Amino acid sequence: MAVEPVIGIDLGTSYSSVAVVQEGEVMVIPNEWGETVHASVVSFLEDGRIQVGNDAKRRLLTHPRHTIYSAKRLIGRFFFSPEVKKARAVCPYEIVEGPNHSVRIQVMGEQLSLPQVSALVLKEMKEIAENHLGCEIKKAVVTVPAFFNDNQRQATNDAGRIAGLEVLRIINEPTAAALAYGFGKNVNERVVVYDLGGGTFDVSILEIGDNNTFEVLATAGDTYLGGDDMDMRLMDFFADQFMQETGINLRNDVQALQKLRDVAEETKKAFSTKKKVKVHIPEVFTDSDGKVYEFNSIIDNDTFTKLIMDLIQRTFKVCDEAFQSAGFTVNDVDGVILVGGPTRLPLVRDSVRHYFSKEPQAGVNPDHVVAMGAAIQGAALTDAAAQTFLLDVTPLTLRLATVGGFTEAIIDKNTPVPIDRTRTFVTSRDNQDKVRIRILQGESNRVEENELLGEFEFSGFRIAGRGEVKIEVTFEIDSNGIVNVSARDPESGQSASTRVSLSSGLTEQEIQQSTQRVQSAELA
Repeated sequence: MAVEPVIGIDLGTSYSSVAVVQEGEVMVIPNEWGETVHASVVSFLEDGRIQVGNDAKRRLLTHPRHTIYSAKRLIGRFFFSPEVKKARAVCPYEIVEGPNHSVRIQVMGEQLSLPQVSALVLKEMKEIAENHLGCEIKKAVVTVPAFFNDNQRQATNDAGRIAGLEVLRIINEPTAAALAYGFGKNVNERVVVYDLGGGTFDVSILEIGDNNTFEVLATAGDTYLGGDDMDMRLMDFFADQFMQETGINLRNDVQALQKLRDVAEETKKAFSTKKKVKVHIPEVFTDSDGKVYEFNSIIDNDTFTKLIMDLIQRTFKVCDEAFQSAGFTVNDVDGVILVGGPTRLPLVRDSVRHYFSKEPQAGVNPDHVVAMGAAIQGAALTDAAAQTFLLDVTPLTLRLATVGGFTEAIIDKNTPVPIDRTRTFVTSRDNQDKVRIRILQGESNRVEENELLGEFEFSGFRIAGRGEVKIEVTFEIDSNGIVNVSARDPESGQSASTRVSLSSGLTEQEIQQSTQRVQSAELA
């Protein structure tokens, strides 16, 4: 009996792709026009249909308020977070607050959760695979940035469910890239994956061993650093230039700003092959008197370097952190794998070469490698003949809130997963009938400087004096990086467990409702 295909999906901030393993060969799946990289953009049409992908991206210029991009930068975040404030300042679509400080997108009179938006992109990837393979796809492995916290991983998992997929595993993007790089090569190498995407940056140090064993030694990252930030620098540069020439601030006009953003992205890409880029927007702005303005500029490589060099330098601070955590130096790695579109820029490649003192690996497509690795992992999970062993780590420390606003580390960052740790607590007051445990993720010993994952309550134990009742609490991080917590009263044997319910997440009812809406949505 043939093994049911499992697709691998690289759900990117700017672009997504889908791959599959067939007869031992991994392939990135094209759509009907032969495109293998698809914009992570969702646009809502007036007739109720929804466009996803490269066609949707083209509507950014004409329908910026109805077209959602960079949703991954918002998924699993709280409305009050600095990242959401940044997005609200620059995104033309409306970002509003939902229940429990969650983030919602208001579009055409409807409020959408971020998992719902991401589910539409995942549904498009699923349909591309189904059209190409000629069969129904039910299972997938989906990738996330290595530095995604539990909230963001759960939200991505929910997006998969809403899209009609059983997400077999969530794996980290750099780990997926290393899988694709080392697949079937029988190499013994210590490699570093430098993953600079549209919205996020990750670095992971891995050991690739015999028998297709991939062990992550350390990982670090920044979930708000990527090619989008380079686009913003260029966009601001062009807006300032236009204001100097005309006195008009294009930032006050949604459509003009979107035109600038569009040309900024194209300009950035052009620097992959050029030293100087000519910029022309024939109708960038029309004033109240009907006068049409055009925008012309020439930007050279030196100016581009000055605009974005500090962003590239920030990536190496993250690399320093990963090497420090692993106890290695750059001289201890055999190879450097580049992942993500911005790594095509000579400026990035030269900087990477200088930092690591070695030439980055050629022959690995930075746009495809993550989806390919996800597909390889999918095959390994379902086909006994596909022997691939993946040992990953948790990117962030799991903590417990203690008295006085402090925290106690339970599972340290870069601990191999899956992992579980049990701690014993005692009741803190007489006649206590329940225990509340607050679970956080982050690197600070202060509660407010970490991400609150949720609160766990346990009751049903013996009522007694303070300190007389012991409760064992087990903290577990599974192979998806998702946190589970269970509590047990060793005296009675009574226990309770929960997957930590994050306060900004979707309820089961909301997931079911979103699933129905996404499944019934007509994709244009």
